[in-house]
Amino acid sequence: MRKRLKLGVVAVLSSFAFVFCGQAENKIKTAPTKEDAAVAVVEPKESNISFKNEKGEVVSLDDLKGKVVFINFWATWCPPCIEEMPSIQTLYNKFRDNKDVAFLMVDVDNNITGASKFMKKHKLDMPLYVPNSEIPSTFLDGAIPTTVILDKRGSIDVRMEGGRDYSSPAMMEALQSLITE
Repeated sequence: MRKRLKLGVVAVLSSFAFVFCGQAENKIKTAPTKEDAAVAVVEPKESNISFKNEKGEVVSLDDLKGKVVFINFWATWCPPCIEEMPSIQTLYNKFRDNKDVAFLMVDVDNNITGASKFMKKHKLDMPLYVPNSEIPSTFLDGAIPTTVILDKRGSIDVRMEGGRDYSSPAMMEALQSLITE
């Protein structure tokens, strides 16, 4: 009886984690879809969006205009977030030396110390940030992981909820095409 109760609690909590993380199904998508592109028409009017890194340095999106900006909102306790991290690392490794692109891995729990330990434990070296301002719903509307890619003008090119395979050739080509625009 106790064993069944424990399994039931674990099943409910696991279901909650997947739904809360914005992905009820356990599939990683490989590229932006037509539904993702439909969000691209949203233009953020906010100009004071900023993030803080481990050193306490603040970067605002205004500072990054002229670059393609890849922002991933995640948390250490989110299974789909954890699942997509290696593919984001692969994408980051491909573009890390390109001065026309910036990566921001944003821990939504605002726990830079815990997120840093997680990244080190999993041998991830992407730029880690926490929010330094309010994040508008055009960027993050409650589901994680959420990835927002801004074009060089600072406009949202695509906003994707749920886990993805960012190491796919289609994703790398899409990012490269934004860089060369």
